[in-house]
Amino acid sequence: MTTLVSAWGQARQRLQAAGADSPAIDARLLLEAAAQVSRADILADPQRALGAAAARRLEAFVARREAREPVSQILGRRGFWNIVLKVSREVLTPRPETETLVEVALAAFAPDRAFAMLDLGVGSGAILLAILAERPGATGLGVDISGAALAVARDNAATLGLAARAAFVRGDWTAGLASGSFDLVLANPPYVATAEIARLAPEVRDHEPRLALDGGADGLGAYRRLAPEILRVLKPGAVFALEIGPGQGAAVSALLRRAGAAQVAVHPDLGGRERVVAGVRRAAPARAAKKALGNAPLNR
Repeated sequence: MTTLVSAWGQARQRLQAAGADSPAIDARLLLEAAAQVSRADILADPQRALGAAAARRLEAFVARREAREPVSQILGRRGFWNIVLKVSREVLTPRPETETLVEVALAAFAPDRAFAMLDLGVGSGAILLAILAERPGATGLGVDISGAALAVARDNAATLGLAARAAFVRGDWTAGLASGSFDLVLANPPYVATAEIARLAPEVRDHEPRLALDGGADGLGAYRRLAPEILRVLKPGAVFALEIGPGQGAAVSALLRRAGAAQVAVHPDLGGRERVVAGVRRAAPARAAKKALGNAPLNR
């Protein structure tokens, strides 16, 4: 008889042999979905029999994970910040490191403040929807060049009950958006150098949209284009925050300063790696700009 705990162990061994980064966690998540049980169920009743139908589902899930398909795509969902999102091959899987972007944005706006934000390259809607869920006075516009990604984002907004405060449009970054329209602009643009994509983990290289990964020859192509445009669509003194790749902090900061940004600083993620460049649009009085950032230091 195959039990919950023995099925977990067998799946873990197979995923470890396949090179998965976190075989024990992946095996547990797949088992929970296949057997429709919780982690507590597995711990409280490890000798519970795994039914035939559940065993077939688990086998199919594990085979897909052995081929290095991400768990999020196998299950069709991913937790991010305090929300759970639908994901697919059409969008990047939201990553814990990106929560740094949410953290920086939330620190700039008091819980009771109303503000309008723009999320460029919205993908699944993870960043925009996580902030809307925390700030009931906020509204958000998500822009993406991929119609398939926008469909995922709209579905997530509806599922989370946030559709009334979120709009999504297909577009090429800021094209067609009015100047001085937003209190907050966010983006997680493609930042992987083209030559590096072939060396990414199979979960990313083979299963995530290249459009959301490829940042050009040096990984900075999107930032060169976005820097002046982000400053254009921000209100004077308003805030921006961009996710960056490792080692890109100085170069992206310089691009934004040349475009007219002030108070530019780099924030690390929980692993200590450069992760977010944030600042404000110049032209506001110093006191107003400081207030816009919530008087919180940007360097940690």
